[in-house]
Amino acid sequence: MFSGIVETMAPIVKIEQEEGNKHFTLLNPYPEDLNIDQSVAHNGVCLTVVSYNKETKEYVVTAMQETLLRSNLGIAKVGDYVNLERSMMPGERLDGHIVQGHVDQTAECVEVKETDGSWYYRFRYLSTPEMIDRGYYCVDKGSVSINGVSLTVCEPDVQGEDGFVSVCIIPYTHENTNFKYIQKGTIVNLEFDIIGKYVSRMLALRK
Repeated sequence: MFSGIVETMAPIVKIEQEEGNKHFTLLNPYPEDLNIDQSVAHNGVCLTVVSYNKETKEYVVTAMQETLLRSNLGIAKVGDYVNLERSMMPGERLDGHIVQGHVDQTAECVEVKETDGSWYYRFRYLSTPEMIDRGYYCVDKGSVSINGVSLTVCEPDVQGEDGFVSVCIIPYTHENTNFKYIQKGTIVNLEFDIIGKYVSRMLALRK
């Protein structure tokens, strides 16, 4: 489990395809605190460390085909910077919200603008009635994870099968996550609030 409070970023230095899977090699920002089998969120996707090299300060994670189809890791390139967060430890403060590391779908950035030192982003995602029944939607002042960053929702909207969500980013988050690389047309990962998904599913089953 994660909190959506991104710790750092790391660049992808190598991508290897193996059948339907991809192995991603990244620079290791945790040289003294990273182990094989450890869970780390990459742009909000929970992946397991499968190997690391202390000499080159690199580590490897593997994403299966389902993950590649559902997240922006499927279109990631060498040189891209990925948001990283290690899993929570018992007794820590939950500074963001409950993030599972299970990305629901991707979204496209449709607007970016600076607003007196902060940043405003608007994203469009697919929102069919069936997806809404599964909790794949946002509510005003609710929580959403975008590229692994826990954010507060503003101006949620649904127009036909297009869902829209806007978020505001403070300068610190802009500079210390890959939000600073997001521009119009950039594809990001969305994970909707797990509590909202449970409630929506229960209501859908009662129909």
